[in-house]
Amino acid sequence: MELQSIRANFSEYIPYVVTAVGFLLFLEQISYLKRKKFLPGPTLVLPFIGNAISLVTNPTKFWDKQSSLAKSTPLGISSNYIIGKFIVYIYSTELSHKIFANVRPDAFHLIGHPFGKKLFGEHNLIYMFGQDHKDLRRRIAPNFTPKALATYTSIQQRIILKHLKSWLEEAGGKAIPLRILCRDMNLETSQTVFVGPYLSGEARNRFNVDYNFFNVGLMKLPIDLPGFAFRNARLAVQRLVDTLTVCAEESEKKMQHGEEPTCLIDFWMQENLREKAEIEAKSKESGDHAHEASKYSHEELGGHLFDFLFAAQDASTSSLLWAIALLDSHPEILERVRSEVSKYWNPESGEPITAEQMREMKFTEAVAREVIRIRAPATMVPHIAGKEFPLTENYVIPKGTIVFPSVFDSSFQGFTEPDRFDPDRFMEERQEDRVYKRNFLAFGAGAHQCVGQRYAINHLMLFIAMFSTLVNFKRERMDGCDDIAYVPTIVPKDDCRVFLSQRCKKFPTVS
Repeated sequence: MELQSIRANFSEYIPYVVTAVGFLLFLEQISYLKRKKFLPGPTLVLPFIGNAISLVTNPTKFWDKQSSLAKSTPLGISSNYIIGKFIVYIYSTELSHKIFANVRPDAFHLIGHPFGKKLFGEHNLIYMFGQDHKDLRRRIAPNFTPKALATYTSIQQRIILKHLKSWLEEAGGKAIPLRILCRDMNLETSQTVFVGPYLSGEARNRFNVDYNFFNVGLMKLPIDLPGFAFRNARLAVQRLVDTLTVCAEESEKKMQHGEEPTCLIDFWMQENLREKAEIEAKSKESGDHAHEASKYSHEELGGHLFDFLFAAQDASTSSLLWAIALLDSHPEILERVRSEVSKYWNPESGEPITAEQMREMKFTEAVAREVIRIRAPATMVPHIAGKEFPLTENYVIPKGTIVFPSVFDSSFQGFTEPDRFDPDRFMEERQEDRVYKRNFLAFGAGAHQCVGQRYAINHLMLFIAMFSTLVNFKRERMDGCDDIAYVPTIVPKDDCRVFLSQRCKKFPTVS
């Protein structure tokens, strides 16, 4: 009888519960429309999740639609709603620059990923502002001097050769997809360039597993519960940072003995120890020990190393794949690359390509830059509005809005025949990289512009030069193979399936 009574009482409240829920959903819809105003975008959205399902199941279609809607209006912006967040997509280059130029506490916060702070942690460089951000970038600079870049170049070539050889062995006359192979090559390159000898075999294996957890979680809904990919990714990030922290500790021991740097953390630690010595000397003179903690802790360095790894990994994979795809479909450009490289590098010499030789390979660099322009790896750079911001005379971005300036769309604005793969636009005769500099946003703009862009271009140049010289390749073409897929950076839909065979008489070894 009691159970029946409870059921009867509960049933009386069902209409009120349904009415209350319906009212809340109505308020959520009104709130969305109030923020949307006259912007193009869906009129009705699902409660809370909005259009998250379509974003996850078909991101290419989702972002293409946002771009088309934004492009169709004079303002060049569109709107949508995802997981309780109102979003604004920006097509206009000028408005994108306005976002990049106003990254500060009272305007826009660069977040890198819609739920990045929870996933990456608080340590990330992109979440910093003002003097702290300037100080960190200043301290990062010694990691990318000509001397440091030359050290990395030899490492990059050694690993590229190792992987090209294994790709040729795996191919065996059949077409193979290169996306995962490129990703694995880049992960080994990043690990070795950044932390060199400090990542042992077992630690490296664990590192690769954790990085895969992180990569998968990037593209999943932010459900932070056991068993979900997002939770696995978040926990994996902390384990990755812990591993890199140990590498920083080992590097400090080595640099304290005055040894020559062999990887990025060594260059950074060398500068860290120099700054520490200066601080301690000044403190001893003044008797003031207040600034002794100014140097970075090992854990902070580990966190920043992870930031570098994330920045270098997937973006580079994207560019390598598109370089192969574009060179395959433009054989006249491929032959020009091969001809130029042959003037400066003999693969049978056993010597690596030097920094001086790379500076002479003007066309190869132009190809690398054009690959990055026409297929910008990170197509958008998410920011969040810390406060209301007047984007135009007619539209104020509401506080809390996630704003997506489109790097990809900007790359097709201004340039001569922007849809054409044309490396000559970056040669001295035309200098479109200077004329349309504001439209080339692949490395960002403003205070948060990518600090490692020279390293990224060098890596792409080396791969293009070596792959073109050492390997004959042909795409296994099928309908839609060049369509864009998000993983999370953009790659060819077919994962770049190619037939490979050895081109040189003797495959080189570079020590």
